Amino acid sequence: MAPPEAELEQHRPALTGHCYRMLGSVVDADDAVQETMIRAWRGREGFDGRAALRTWLYRIATNVCLDSLEKRGRRERPIDLSPAGTIDDLLESRPRGHWLEPIPDHRALAADDDPEAQVVLRESIHLAFVAALQVLPPKQRAALLLTEVLGWSAAEVAAALSTSVAAVNSALQRARATLAERKERPTQVPSPELLRRYVSAFERYDTEALAQLLTEDAVMSMPPYTLWLQGVAPIQAWLEGRGSGCRGSRLVPVEACGGPAFAQYRNGGAQAWALVVLESDGQRLSRMTYFLDTEVLFPRFGLPQVFA
Repeated sequence: MAPPEAELEQHRPALTGHCYRMLGSVVDADDAVQETMIRAWRGREGFDGRAALRTWLYRIATNVCLDSLEKRGRRERPIDLSPAGTIDDLLESRPRGHWLEPIPDHRALAADDDPEAQVVLRESIHLAFVAALQVLPPKQRAALLLTEVLGWSAAEVAAALSTSVAAVNSALQRARATLAERKERPTQVPSPELLRRYVSAFERYDTEALAQLLTEDAVMSMPPYTLWLQGVAPIQAWLEGRGSGCRGSRLVPVEACGGPAFAQYRNGGAQAWALVVLESDGQRLSRMTYFLDTEVLFPRFGLPQVFA
């Protein structure tokens, strides 16, 4: 029996999370899920019930993402684009469609998943993991996600991608080798105490206290700008100089990319400025990414442009 539209909609968060991992963009993920729902509704009579409805939808969503990836380049972070810069470099920007974007947890994680699955799914939307995925060719990316995140067998993946089990296993081998070669530095969600200290220091704009929270090789970036800085001294110098307009900011907690994040409002709440995603080495902050495209991102987090 064909599934009703309301039943399809129940799976939107899980599909959004999957499409985000594939595409690296909350905007593109929303578009892909909408196209998935359209294709599923049009082809609903072809759903015979032998597979779970969510599995059927995942197959459609994966192919929607593969179609999308044929038409555009991969999403990147500033640190993937060029060497670290200096505080004196010119600020050059790239279009929004160039950059990896954060995603609100509530849009990407299904509330009905069991706790063990929730842990895996939450980790799979961390910025570092999604960024690493973007270097893989689309079908390798799909094969890796379907097997290692969703737990599908090679035979199930082969059926979804209209290929052979041997081709899937080969794609998985190449994908794992590529990710191993990247030697991506592992990151963790910052502890509540580290976050408390960050908020306190940032809202006081105590740059010395902020510097003490950073690893020696900490990275700060600000998409859509290509510039990124590495190291305590350059970051502190930026905060004290060109970044001093953030003095007097207010930080509002949100959930993004599988962990705590913040909406930054400058001028005491009068100006939406950034969506801040922090990463840790377990002790200190190792990455601070300030996503400045608030006109696109804040509405998706349910955030106003002015925080009264």
